[in-house]
Amino acid sequence: MTSASPRRFDLSLIGNALALLALAALAVVAARSQVEPWHWIAPGRGRAWMAAALVAAYAGFVAAVAVSRKRRAQREALPQIRAEQRGEWLIAFASQTGFAEQLARRSWQALRDAGVDADLAALGTLDAAQLSQYRRALFVVSTTGEGDAPDSAAAFVRKTLGAAAPLPQLGYGMLALGDREYAEYCAFGHRLDHWLRHAGAQPLFDLVEVDNGDAGALRHWQHHLGLLAGRTDLPDWSAPAYAPWRLRERRVSNPGSAGAAAFHLALVPADGSALQWRAGDIAEIGPRNAPDEVARWLAATNLDGAARVRHGDDESALAESLARSRLPAVDAAAGKSAQALADELAPLPHREYSIASIPADGALRLLVRQMRRDDGRLGLGSGWLSEYAGIEALIDLRIRSNPSFHAPADARPLILIGNGTGLAGLRALLRERIDAGHRRNWLLFGERNAACDLHYRDELEAWTADGRIERADYAFSRDGAQRVYVQDRLRERIAQVREWVGAGAAIYVCGSLEGMAPAVDAVLREALGDEALETMAAQGDYRRDVY
Repeated sequence: MTSASPRRFDLSLIGNALALLALAALAVVAARSQVEPWHWIAPGRGRAWMAAALVAAYAGFVAAVAVSRKRRAQREALPQIRAEQRGEWLIAFASQTGFAEQLARRSWQALRDAGVDADLAALGTLDAAQLSQYRRALFVVSTTGEGDAPDSAAAFVRKTLGAAAPLPQLGYGMLALGDREYAEYCAFGHRLDHWLRHAGAQPLFDLVEVDNGDAGALRHWQHHLGLLAGRTDLPDWSAPAYAPWRLRERRVSNPGSAGAAAFHLALVPADGSALQWRAGDIAEIGPRNAPDEVARWLAATNLDGAARVRHGDDESALAESLARSRLPAVDAAAGKSAQALADELAPLPHREYSIASIPADGALRLLVRQMRRDDGRLGLGSGWLSEYAGIEALIDLRIRSNPSFHAPADARPLILIGNGTGLAGLRALLRERIDAGHRRNWLLFGERNAACDLHYRDELEAWTADGRIERADYAFSRDGAQRVYVQDRLRERIAQVREWVGAGAAIYVCGSLEGMAPAVDAVLREALGDEALETMAAQGDYRRDVY
């Protein structure tokens, strides 16, 4: 669980302490002035003065406490939302113990730090009319009791949640807090999500469930937050506990593609430990800065990259510490020793990738698209994995369980839909299903060119030929006179979708959050109806891993 932000030091606390000390001192003097303990003596002038001093000290103490509480309340008060200065984004929370509010405040501050104009409000103070004023909204809500809303959201539940509302302009994200030990896990978050979907609001990504403050789920929420804000360099609220993995293989998966290069990677634990994860799980990677960037920074500061610095019980060269950290401004290093600088370094934020393999493959496999920043530099994660890390280099990696994208254990039919590097997550699901002997698999996949962009081509064609994939439909947008995408191929197969779902099929979607995921969702709603698709989602038969 993330820890609360440290409170700012309040000078009124000094007043409280001094008042208490004064009271204690006066009490001691008063006690010593008595001839016998507990024996009343008529007060003289001295005792009258002492009594007055005690009253004054107590009054000062009460006043100091009041000032302290007032200042704290002012600090913690929600910023007022003004109709004439309303932000484009809204962060709304429903909190029972204060944790949801803390996370909402962090999310709000992260957006503001990224230059996003956002408002912050308690859900219980809002209604549908106010929600309709926003283009984007993020909800951070907890569940209490037997699936109930927090007390602070009672007004919203009573006045708004039971009525229909038109919110077609709203894109939203949902962070649902709960505890899996309770039967109604994250129930209020799911109820609010269901209401928003019925109001026509569009989910920006799938609901993120947090089991008892799970740090990995919160990092996943923060990952989405950074993508939405256009700031993938937002610092992690809690850094993953990485283990060293060794990069064993790297090759371009789509040579000759019109798009950016995608790389097939294979990694194994450096200590030789057993491979353990489920299809659908996520690899969190600790990226590194480009070596030439670190070298230029060291040259500009005249610091020795070979100088040894300590981080707790660990020791490394300064250059190695800089590679894993945000590079400070050059002038911030002026006059500082290597150790003093190292003590102030902040780690680079993690990157998330769908795992493309299962443990039986003998390695953790990834499919990583090489991304570039606005200034032309390679992206932090993709640059490290596809360019800067050498074969056999150690990679910081942590596997995060992602049960919301695990395949069903039974043999029900499975429809897998995706595009681009989203095929990685679908490939792992197919591999797990095939190993279990489940052959009713239908793959719909979209990319640019058939000649070079069908990742895992040999495998997919072999699985289709021998019936382990019952059906495969591909859309290659750059191969014809008209652009055809995977959602178009899906619409052409609506009758078959209804047939498969009628036979109990589950639907899994992996790939682009922009474009593909909402377009596929729209086609599925057209094919099955809103109510049926939302029922499938509630039952775990419609799942998405989109980014």
